[in-house]
Amino acid sequence: MTARVALITGGARGLGLSIAQVLAERGYKLLLVDRDEAVYATATGLGGDSGGVTGCVADLTVSDDVERLVEFVRGSFDGLDVLVNNAGITRDARLGKMEPEVFSSVIDVNLLAPLRLTFALDSSFRDGSSIVNMTSRAALGNFGQTNYVASKSGLIGFTRGLALQWSPRTRVNAVAPGLVDSAMSRAMPEDVLGGLVAKIPAGRIGEPEDVARAVAFLAGDESSYITGQVLTVCGGRSISA
Repeated sequence: MTARVALITGGARGLGLSIAQVLAERGYKLLLVDRDEAVYATATGLGGDSGGVTGCVADLTVSDDVERLVEFVRGSFDGLDVLVNNAGITRDARLGKMEPEVFSSVIDVNLLAPLRLTFALDSSFRDGSSIVNMTSRAALGNFGQTNYVASKSGLIGFTRGLALQWSPRTRVNAVAPGLVDSAMSRAMPEDVLGGLVAKIPAGRIGEPEDVARAVAFLAGDESSYITGQVLTVCGGRSISA
């Protein structure tokens, strides 16, 4: 049986790496894309002797980089089964103190780059393929993150619209993580982090693997009748007071 091929953006570290590890365990061939050259070492470490993981440096806000990446995909693989639009940034500030270019930079990376890459790869997707867009529980609204909230809300709209347009060839879903153990959360003051965790009905902070397994579910055949949906992985925080 031919191994399924998955492309993961923001794959050098963090959540992207966790997603890559879970998909690799399930037998996927992986293409990890990041604008950090550390993606090469990540791919080598994850692929081992099998060579089933490839790294590629690309800035998906740059059209030439997107075109180069698409040509690489077409030249290296027979087709694409899974795209995980994971790469994202934050640039938090109150809106009145946020420069327009800061607002735009988050929209460009978190929303426009996934759109740009997805449409550029259109002809590479196989029948039965799956796109998983990484949005956030923050799409419901977060103080000081108007740019981030707008980008993640927009990604949900894109998910739903594209699911209608590309069915039945390609399913399109989204995963919306809540608070997850990461370099960002570990940098928070202990009392602030503790207060946030206390509001989570599940009683703990999320682990990257919690999110990665949700992505793997939506990527695989187990979810073949699911499209246009948002799977919120937040320990119940989105429904708590």
